[in-house]
Amino acid sequence: MTVPRSRHSILVAVVKVYLGFQGASKIEMNQTISAVTASPRPRALRLVALGDSLVYGYGDTEGGGWVDRLRCYWMRQALEDPHSLPSPVLYNLGVRGDTIDLVSRRLEAEFKHRGEYRNRVPDGILLSVGTNDSPRVGQPDGKNYTDFDRFQRMMETLLERSLELAPIVYFVGMVPVDSYKMPFLDLLYYNHSDQYRYKEVTRQLCRSLGIPYLDLFEQWLSNGDQWWRSRLSEDGLHPNHLGYASIFEAVLAWKDLQQELAHQ
Repeated sequence: MTVPRSRHSILVAVVKVYLGFQGASKIEMNQTISAVTASPRPRALRLVALGDSLVYGYGDTEGGGWVDRLRCYWMRQALEDPHSLPSPVLYNLGVRGDTIDLVSRRLEAEFKHRGEYRNRVPDGILLSVGTNDSPRVGQPDGKNYTDFDRFQRMMETLLERSLELAPIVYFVGMVPVDSYKMPFLDLLYYNHSDQYRYKEVTRQLCRSLGIPYLDLFEQWLSNGDQWWRSRLSEDGLHPNHLGYASIFEAVLAWKDLQQELAHQ
C-alpha cells in the first residue's frame, strides 16, 4: 500500500460507513476498498533525443525521421490501450548540422527544460552525434571538421555529463554515407574511413562508461551496398524514408532499450 497507515485506516473506515448505508455486502466493501487504496499506476518514462540531423529526421518526408516514428508509435500504444503500462514520452531535440561541440553546449539546458512538471527532469537521454565532425573540409585529404583528438575528449565529457544528468543514457550511432556523392554543399567530403574512426572511438567510450551503443554503421554495411545505398537521400548523406524506417525498426528491436522499458 502506498497510503500511510493512519490515512489508510481513516479511508477504510469512511468507505465502510458509506457502503454500509448503501447496503453493500462485505465482498463489495472489500473490492471497493482494494480499488481505492491500490497503488498508483507507474508514470511514463520521459526521454529526450539529442543530436544532429539524424535525430531531427531530415530526409524523411513520410515519417519525419526515426525519432518521430518512435514517438508516434509509443503515443499510439498509449491511446489505443489506456489501461496498459504507460508508453514513454519522447522529445525530438535534433538540430541539423550539429557537431559534438554544439550538442555539448546545449545538453544541460535542453535536458532541464523537458521535465513536463515543476522541479522535474526527464528520465533519460538518447544521443546521436558525430557524423558532422568527421568530414574533410575543402578537399578529400583536408583536415577533419573536428580534430579527432579533440572529438574524443569532447565525446568523453559529453557522455560523462549525460550520465550525471540522467540515470538512463543510450547512444544511436551514425549511418554510412555515399562518398561518391561528395562533396556535400560543395565543401564537406564525408567518407567511410573517417566515419569508422569517429564512430569507433564513440562506441569504445560508451562501452567503458556502460552506455548502450547501437552500431548502425556496421549493421547497414553488413546488408550490402545495394541495401544501404537505397536508404540514402540523393545527397548521399541523409537517410530517406526507407532509411529512417530501418533505423526506427533497429531502435525498436534494440535489446538494451527493450530491457529498460520492461523494467520501468
